[in-house]
Amino acid sequence: MHFHLIGICGTAMASLAGMLNARGHRVTGSDSNVYPPMSTQLEALGIKIIDGYKKENAHIGADIFVVGNAISRGNAELEEVLTKKLIYRSLAEVIKEEFLRGRRTLVVAGTHGKTTTTSVATWVSETGGLNPSFLVGGIVQNFGTSFRVSESEYFVIEGDEYDTAFFDKKPKFMHYLPEIAIVGNIEFDHADIYDDVEQIKREFFRLMNIVPSNGKVIVGIDSKFAREVFEKNRKKMFTNVDTFGLSSDAKWNAREIVFDEDETRFTVFRENASWKTFRTKLIGEFNVRNCLSVIIAADAWGISPERIQEAFDTFKSVKRRVEIRGVEDGVTIIDDFAHHPTAVEETLKALGQKYRGRRIIAVFEPRSWSSRLAVFQEAYARAFEYADHIVIAGVYNTSAASELGNVLDVNELVAGINTGGRSAVSLPDADAIVEHLTPEMRDGDIVAVMSNGGFGGIHDKLLDVLKNRG
Repeated sequence: MHFHLIGICGTAMASLAGMLNARGHRVTGSDSNVYPPMSTQLEALGIKIIDGYKKENAHIGADIFVVGNAISRGNAELEEVLTKKLIYRSLAEVIKEEFLRGRRTLVVAGTHGKTTTTSVATWVSETGGLNPSFLVGGIVQNFGTSFRVSESEYFVIEGDEYDTAFFDKKPKFMHYLPEIAIVGNIEFDHADIYDDVEQIKREFFRLMNIVPSNGKVIVGIDSKFAREVFEKNRKKMFTNVDTFGLSSDAKWNAREIVFDEDETRFTVFRENASWKTFRTKLIGEFNVRNCLSVIIAADAWGISPERIQEAFDTFKSVKRRVEIRGVEDGVTIIDDFAHHPTAVEETLKALGQKYRGRRIIAVFEPRSWSSRLAVFQEAYARAFEYADHIVIAGVYNTSAASELGNVLDVNELVAGINTGGRSAVSLPDADAIVEHLTPEMRDGDIVAVMSNGGFGGIHDKLLDVLKNRG
């Protein structure tokens, strides 16, 4: 078949294009923002990309048009597809029908940690001999890609709670036919599409409720709202539910946690009986929880603790998740995707546990839809307590964010952080931040750059000035 993807250069859409191509389908696509790395990845696969959305693109002869999540009414190409009554589907629908139906699917969901947990689960499944297909919202460094299509009956997929398409406002994860569903945590996020946390809780319960009776739901009850969803609805669930966390009342819990600079160690207890001690190079309590959820899923799929540990030993992490971009002149530059207040706090806390006694400099860009809005103003003021010096960039594309509500007040945020006893400044962009930090950084510092975008190439700019300074 011929699939044409409208918005092909998005991370998930480009991955779907590669998956369809691997299946032998003809794939074309269009986008208004054609740039590497996705454009080069698609070109290497021989997938034609049309620059710009045009009415005539709808006449390309495709059997199915896949409409990306970022595409909305008014798009010239989409309008022609609707006018001509051509067949169109969402990314999630195509994934379900082309790749998931009939397979054994592990769906990894939660407000935080989805990409890392999905990547760990994929590598554990691979090491355990299951040869899984997978789709992850980031580059899994063990594979060097965000997707794979295999002949295995197993599929590991990241389950996004964001809505599916302009014509389908259900979360993407509702299409993914889970045999096992991990719900690591639930918090309020995506203020552009959800009014409050109650709406989000309902969606996560719906995910739990579509897991078949021979499947398993794995719920992280250290998360207040995940616990509430589980406890309120446990009598309605027709499947096996395993709880996990550091909480003593979780069915599976992690104890005796030790954080060293080289590794994290923890012992897993199952129903209060010691089960196995594990090691991981991942840092922080949040990654202990992520690994614990994967351990439960792997056990359900028959993977031994020894194979799980082998996978932990050889796991290479995920790009942009506490990724060390380089060390120059004694300063370590770290790239992290954190943008929700809880993710910011947990990342900085984990870095403090790993690099005890070293100064942590946090550089934060409000770039995601929610982080640009005032809804998290107070939460951000508390989120940087584990950093020694904080730099807040200007809000990305303020005019677009203002259409959704009140925009985050960066100056007020900085004042709140300083009132809390931390040193914080606000600077407009990457170049100003590099200029500010050049004389400030010293031997032993950890600079954690947190943004869900490119942030003006700030990582390389910092490394360049440090190299020249050194």
